[in-house]
Amino acid sequence: MSMRVIVVQFSGSTCDRDLVYAMKDVMGWEVDLIWYKNAQKHLESYDAIFLPGGFTYGDHLRAGIIAAYTPVMDRVKELAKEGFPVFGICNGFQILVESGLLPGALIGNDTLRFSCKWTNLRVETTRSAATNVAKKGDIWKVPIAHGEGRYFLDEKGLKELNENDQVVWRYVSDDGKITAEGNPNGSIESIAGICNLEGNVVGLMPHPERASESILSPWGSDHGKLYFQSLENYFRRG
Repeated sequence: MSMRVIVVQFSGSTCDRDLVYAMKDVMGWEVDLIWYKNAQKHLESYDAIFLPGGFTYGDHLRAGIIAAYTPVMDRVKELAKEGFPVFGICNGFQILVESGLLPGALIGNDTLRFSCKWTNLRVETTRSAATNVAKKGDIWKVPIAHGEGRYFLDEKGLKELNENDQVVWRYVSDDGKITAEGNPNGSIESIAGICNLEGNVVGLMPHPERASESILSPWGSDHGKLYFQSLENYFRRG
């Protein structure tokens, strides 16, 4: 299926070209990387919006918050509420949370250090636009690279998140269990990624674009590709 997507580039985006490569060269999509000041008027002409990883504005104040208040995000929020697919990876997830498109907060890792390593993600729901080709309980091996990836939400919000089937991935051990060792940043309930109530806005801390080809993985897997294949399927189903 031919897809046409936009990657919004902010000051401090560092994983934007990795994302473009995965979608353009691996998936064969038409991809435009557009500076955030120029992106606002073009957003609705694409099939989906991607916010890439990086350190927007040097993570000053806190990760993602300055980018969340740029004018382009006002339009992203409008489109998301209309059902437009919006995806945030790593810093993009932080931007989605800071802009109010997704609940919760992403705070400093419990190790107080930047963490860059492979993790195991367990698919918790297949209703999101990013997991609909998977099966619940599938394990994806996808790397992380962040210093503020610890997901947090208050008790009431967490209850609603679980009841509404909005937890998309959890960090787990090699055998698929939720353990302290399998949680790389101390995220509450080992949450790695979530979606909004409708499932069209999805945020994920690990980097599927860095696991989209088997040559990139120590295990010869390309589990990150499932993330992008799910989006194609999302559009096929209408």
